[in-house]
Amino acid sequence: MSRCKPLSFPRLASLLWAAAAAFAGPAAGAEKPATMLADDVPLLPGTRPLAWSGDLADRLMDGAHRFIEGKIAGSIAGRAKYWNRDDSSPGAYEKSIAANRQRLMKCIGVIEKRLPVVMERFGDDENPALVAQTTRFRAYQVRWEVLEGVFGEGLLLEPSGRIAGQVVALPDADHTPEQLVGLHKGLPSGQQAARRLAESGFRVIVPVLVDRDSRFTGNPGTGWKCPAYSHREWIYRQAFHMGRHVIGYEVQKVLAAVDWLRQKGAGEGSARLGVFGYGEGGLIALDAAAIDSRIDAALVSGYFDCRQSVWQEPIYRNVWGLLREFGDAEIASLIAPRGLVVEYSAGPEVDHGNGRLARSTFDSVAAEFRRIDAMVRPGFQERRLVAGPSGTPLGPGSPQALGQLAGLLGVELAPAMPGDLPTDRRKSFDPAARQRRQVRQLEGHVQGLVQSAHRTRSAFFPVDVKSPQAFARSAEKYKAYLWEEVLGKLSDPLLPANPRSRKIYDRPKWTGYDVVLDVWPEVFAWGVLLVPKDLKPGQRRPVVVCQHGRGGLPRDVIEGDHPAYHDFAARLADRGLVVFAPHNLYRGEDRYRWLSRKANTVKASLFSFILGQHRQILDWLGTLPFVDADRIAFYGLSYGGETAVRVPPLLDRYCLSICSADFNEWTRKVAATDYPNGFMFTIEWEMPYFAMGQTFSYAELVYLLVPRPFMVERGHADGVAPDEWVAYEYAKVRRVYDLLGLGDRTAIEFFNGPHTIHGQGTFEFLHKHLGWPKP
Repeated sequence: MSRCKPLSFPRLASLLWAAAAAFAGPAAGAEKPATMLADDVPLLPGTRPLAWSGDLADRLMDGAHRFIEGKIAGSIAGRAKYWNRDDSSPGAYEKSIAANRQRLMKCIGVIEKRLPVVMERFGDDENPALVAQTTRFRAYQVRWEVLEGVFGEGLLLEPSGRIAGQVVALPDADHTPEQLVGLHKGLPSGQQAARRLAESGFRVIVPVLVDRDSRFTGNPGTGWKCPAYSHREWIYRQAFHMGRHVIGYEVQKVLAAVDWLRQKGAGEGSARLGVFGYGEGGLIALDAAAIDSRIDAALVSGYFDCRQSVWQEPIYRNVWGLLREFGDAEIASLIAPRGLVVEYSAGPEVDHGNGRLARSTFDSVAAEFRRIDAMVRPGFQERRLVAGPSGTPLGPGSPQALGQLAGLLGVELAPAMPGDLPTDRRKSFDPAARQRRQVRQLEGHVQGLVQSAHRTRSAFFPVDVKSPQAFARSAEKYKAYLWEEVLGKLSDPLLPANPRSRKIYDRPKWTGYDVVLDVWPEVFAWGVLLVPKDLKPGQRRPVVVCQHGRGGLPRDVIEGDHPAYHDFAARLADRGLVVFAPHNLYRGEDRYRWLSRKANTVKASLFSFILGQHRQILDWLGTLPFVDADRIAFYGLSYGGETAVRVPPLLDRYCLSICSADFNEWTRKVAATDYPNGFMFTIEWEMPYFAMGQTFSYAELVYLLVPRPFMVERGHADGVAPDEWVAYEYAKVRRVYDLLGLGDRTAIEFFNGPHTIHGQGTFEFLHKHLGWPKP
C-alpha cells in the first residue's frame, strides 16, 4: 500500500465504511481469524504502513529500557544544575550546599526529629552490662532511643585512659558489633576495626545494622510468610512507600549516637568525632557524615564506587531520584571541608535475586574518588584513597586506613596488641534476639505511619468544597506534586506521533487496527483501535480507552473471552463506540520491575512512561475526524484500574475514568504487614512509590479528577482488598462529589464475582456520561 495522505472527514468516513464492507467476509456474521492480514490490506487512513514483525510488547519493553539507560548515562553531566557550591570559606560552603543536604535527607527518609538521647547500659545476672574488659578498654552492652519505639543497640567501648577521640564504627549488615570488636568469631584480628580504635584511646559506639537474613520477615502472629527476601528488604518495602528508608533509619541511629558523643565530648575538652563503616556500614557512614557537619572525618570501606549501576544492587539500596543529583562523589562533597578516607577493600558479595553486590574494581573506585576534584577545590578538603600495592584491596579497617582516620582526628593509631583480646562475659547472649528487636522496632514504626496515614494525607491535601471550580483550582498543585514527586515526570518533549497502522480485525460491526505512535526516542505507544463500520460522514463519536492489567496485551480485552476481561473492548465497539486498547508496560514479570527500578534512580517510574504514552495517544485520537476529542473515557481493570486513578487525573483530556478490580486503600495494600493479600507478601517489589502513602491513596488520587465523572467496579470475591477497604475509600470520594453538588457524576457497583470486568453498571455509566445511546 502506498503512503496515505490525510483525508477530509467525508472522504475518510466513506473509505472506512467501504473498507469495512469489503472485508466483512463472505457470509453474514462470519469473522476472519484475529491475526495480521496480508500486507496489501488497507491500513487506517492518515497513517503509514506498520511493517514491524515480532512481539510489539517486547519491542516496546526493549526500547523503554534503552531510553532509561540513556537517562542514567546522562545523569552525571546533568547533576551540575542542582549544585551551586561556594568554597570561598567553610561557612560559605556549608550555606551553599544546605539545600542539597536537605534533599539527600529527604530521599533517604531522614525527616523526623530525634528524641533526646540517653545512652543506657543494660544487662542482667546472665548477661551483664559490662560485656568485656581488657587493659585498654571496657565494652558495654548499650541501647539508645532514636525515634519513638526505635532504639539503636550495640556496644560501647570506653578506653581505660584519656579519651583521645570518638568514633561510631559500623560493621557490614552481616557482621555483628561483637565481631568488629573481636568478642566473637567471624572477622580476623586485622579487621577488628572497633577494637583497634578503642585500643588507640577512642571512645567507640558500634551499632548493629539490620542484616540480610530473612528469618524475621512475615507476620509471626499469623504465620503469614512472604517471598524469601531479607530483613533489609522487608523494612525497605514498607518504609519506602511511607517516605522512609532502612538507610535513613540507620543514619538516624548513627546521628543519635553522635548526639550523645558530642554531649560527652563537650565535657571532656571537645574530643574530635569520626565515623567508620564497612559494606552496608560504609554506606551509612558516608551518608551520615554528609548530613551531619558535627562529624569531623569519615572512613568508608568496601562501599565507595560509581553508582551508575545502583539499580543492579539489592533493592534495599534503591533511593528515589538518587542519580539525578548524587553519586558517591557528590555525597562526598557534602562532607567537605571535613576529612574523608576511602579504603579500597573487598566489599561484601551477595545475590538477592532482585539485586546483587559484586566486588568493585580499583579503577572504578579511583575514578569516582577523582570526580570529587571537579567539585571541591584543591586543599579545601583533606581526603585519601587508601589501597594496597598496584591497587589491591586492603582491610577492611586496615592499619593504613584507620591510621589515616585517626590522623584526621588528631590521634596516632596505637600498635596492635594481639595478646590482649576481649572475652564476652555474657552467658546466654543471643545476637538473633537483638536482630529481631531491630527488625520489629522498625516495622512497628512504619506500621504506625501506615495506620495514621489518613490523617497525614488529610493535612497534606485539605479539601476545599466551596465550589467545583475552587476545588479544581486547589488541586492543580497536587497534580504537579503527584506527577513530579511521586510518579516521576519525564520532561522530554513528545516526538511527532508518526502514526503507523495495519489492519488485524474485521468484525461485522467494526474494524480493528494495530497502531504505533512515536513518543520519545526508543519509546513508542502501541494499541489496537476499533473503528465502527456504521460511521456517518461528519459524525464524531466518543472513545473508550480500554486498559488491560498486569501481564496483559491489547488483544486480551478484545478476544478470547479472557476470564478477567470478557472481551469488554469488543463489546463496547459492538455498541458503536470507538475503542482504543493500549498496551501498558507492566508485562514480562521482572522485566518491567527492572525497568521501574532503573527509572527510580533518575526519579521516574513505570507511570512516567505510561503518562507520556497516554499523552501521545490522546493527542493522536483527538486528530481523528471521527473522534469527539471532548468525549474520551478511560476504563481499566487491575493494573489497568491502577492506571485509571493515576493517568486520567493528570491528563485532563480524559473526560471520565472507571477503575475496575483495583480500587482500595492503597497505602495499606502496599505497606501494611497485617493483610496477607498485600504487596508485602507478594513478588511485586515495584509497587512501593516513594512517600506516596503520606500523600496520596485512591481517594486523594480521584480528587484530582474532580469534577469529571468517576466510577468503581468491584466484585465481592475480588482478593485485591476487602470490601470494607473499598467502601471506606470510596466513601471519601462520594462525600467530596456530594458536597460539591456532583453526586450524579460518581458511582460504585458491587457485584457477586471475582477479579473481573462485570460490564453492566459501568456500561450504563459510559452511556450516560458520554451521551451515547444504548443499543
